[in-house]
Amino acid sequence: MTDRTDLIEERLAHALRALDDLSETVARQDREIARLTARVEMLLMREAEREAEGSGGVVLGNERPPHY
Repeated sequence: MTDRTDLIEERLAHALRALDDLSETVARQDREIARLTARVEMLLMREAEREAEGSGGVVLGNERPPHY
């Protein structure tokens, strides 16, 4: 019976270690997602400000750029 108990305890220890590793991975990914979300929001705000200023400088169709 002792061998069976040792085997169960060993498997439980491995399972707990795997659970801890997965938990750390999920926490790290959550922080990374939050950081990337903040960066995307900052870039979207920056682009909206650029569009509001009218400095996009996009030439459409046959329009001549302003320096001609």
